[in-house]
Amino acid sequence: MAGQTVRQIALGAGAAAVVARRWLARRSFSFKDKVVLITGGSRGLGLVMARQALAAGATVVICGRDEDTLERAAQMLEPAGAVFAHRCDITNREDAEALIDRVTDHFGRIDVLINNAGIISVGPIETMTLEDFETALQTHFWGHVYTTLAVLPQMKRRQSGRIVNISSIGGVIGVPHLVPYCASKFALTGFSESLGMELKKDHIYVTTVIPGLMRTGSPPHALFKGQHEAEYAWFTISDSLPGASISAERAARQILSACRRGDPNFVVSLPARFAVAVHGLLPGLSSHILSTVNRLLPSPGDGDRRAKKGHQSTSAWAPSVLTTLTERAAVRNNEVRKE
Repeated sequence: MAGQTVRQIALGAGAAAVVARRWLARRSFSFKDKVVLITGGSRGLGLVMARQALAAGATVVICGRDEDTLERAAQMLEPAGAVFAHRCDITNREDAEALIDRVTDHFGRIDVLINNAGIISVGPIETMTLEDFETALQTHFWGHVYTTLAVLPQMKRRQSGRIVNISSIGGVIGVPHLVPYCASKFALTGFSESLGMELKKDHIYVTTVIPGLMRTGSPPHALFKGQHEAEYAWFTISDSLPGASISAERAARQILSACRRGDPNFVVSLPARFAVAVHGLLPGLSSHILSTVNRLLPSPGDGDRRAKKGHQSTSAWAPSVLTTLTERAAVRNNEVRKE
């Protein structure tokens, strides 16, 4: 009797293994010879993902709003392979749809769409305007909706495709001094997760990526309000801390791996996973901790609502030895401001 039970368990385990292998085989994916479009691909995380996708054998198309930045990005990527760069403002619906049409006409298809373009405004709520909210939503939500809806018909016809939406831990947990950013990222997270549930039947896998702090080198291009020098200092130092933040290279590898697997959700970095878990289990505690953190952040000062870029907000604290890792990342990832 015991022997029969053991045989039944073994047969069940074997059958489960066969089913699992077949399931994984259906979802298996290689970037080799695939056409990959990355919005916001001219610098930061987008540039690093482009570099790694090229190394994996993909044909890569990057887009961005600034021609000079795109040209530098193409030159930086040239050693890894041929990259195609297009100027595009994804917040403009016609621009975004034309981008999808141009890439499809040239290559015949788009296999992977990585929605990575983003902006960030940092400061107390007293310094934020309606325009800050509108701009954030136009970029992180509507821009991603435009490109996604434009690429979906061809993916549905082929019954194949991958879409990666780069949201943020700020799209799962509200963060003080980042209210417009978080509002727009929450919208993106909801769109991406719901979309993924609907598209699985068409063999289109949508991955919602939740990064924590990353050393992309982007703070010089972020916008800061209120006491902008103090805001830039805390933001850049936080972005630079080893252990708390992850390099853009490691983050990109993990994101592309999640795309290969067809993961519906992927949280980048252990600190971010811990924060998301605590917030999910103990939202009251999480809110209390972040409210306490908010008390330590800069006050609105004179309430100046004019935005200053990071490179206009430097001080003795940033750049400094505390922001060294971010400064190095800025050089590698085309984030250094050119005069």
